[in-house]
Amino acid sequence: MVCLVIKNGGPAALPEWKALFAHLMPDLTVRDWGDPALKPSEVEYALVWKPEPGRLAEMVNLKAILSAAVGVDHITRDPDWPKAVPLIRMGGEEPVQQMEDYVLWAVFSILRDVPVWRVGQQDKVWARQDTPPRMSDSMRIGVMGLGSLGRPVAMRLARTGFQVSGWARHARTLEGVTCYAGPDGLIPFLQSCDTLICLLPETQETRAMVTYDMLAQLRKPAGFINVGRGPLVVEADLLRALDDGTLHAAVLDVFDREPLPASSLLWTHPRVLVTPHAAADASRSARAEYVASVIQALEQGRDVPLRYDPAKGY
Repeated sequence: MVCLVIKNGGPAALPEWKALFAHLMPDLTVRDWGDPALKPSEVEYALVWKPEPGRLAEMVNLKAILSAAVGVDHITRDPDWPKAVPLIRMGGEEPVQQMEDYVLWAVFSILRDVPVWRVGQQDKVWARQDTPPRMSDSMRIGVMGLGSLGRPVAMRLARTGFQVSGWARHARTLEGVTCYAGPDGLIPFLQSCDTLICLLPETQETRAMVTYDMLAQLRKPAGFINVGRGPLVVEADLLRALDDGTLHAAVLDVFDREPLPASSLLWTHPRVLVTPHAAADASRSARAEYVASVIQALEQGRDVPLRYDPAKGY
């Protein structure tokens, strides 16, 4: 029997995981990551979130590592993770739809100046929008990163009626989206947009990529939405842009340090909406369905999408 070990949700979540996989793959053996009787050599698949450094390397018969999240940096930060083993990012329809819905909410929050209303409610002040009203079809939204989440997000925004631009490292073609690519296309892309959505993965090239100078390229009034990775943004530059009016508003779901420290100025900034890394948080049932489909494909010798490429860093 194929053996899957799970580190996601703790021991209390194991009965639910077992029930889900019993329905999806009755012949699958499901074990808890912390089970003291677990022999590393028995494990063929691992579904993990923030595994302890060195543990995956002990599982010498691993056929694949499945990330419990879309990102994989919580796995690759382990210097000893077995790089010859396929590493698969979390996928499926549910996190894509969740990300689309979150981004729509964030964009409309910037369009209608919701941070002003939030502060007004806290202060019990009848706060009106302090900028001329805008309509959705007058906004140009820029999606930076056109991968498995960025593509559907960009197309959903276009179907909703926004003008949409997209940027990626390599050329893309998307219906209803004006696409830019590579270093030469970055500045024209930024200058075409008034609200920037960051959906890039964290790599050596993207870390600290979002600076004051980048945000200053956006059309005014400028908005910024980060649903990619926290370390992509230079936080001091973001705060400077918000304070001096270069940036009108920001909606932030990811941060360099998580949970966001209580001392962070972002918590109380009047132009910022903070959410707790919740833009795309698939249910256990959706994750189990996706993991089962990946294991079945690999057992049948078929390739699977969303495989991490060490050369690209995502």
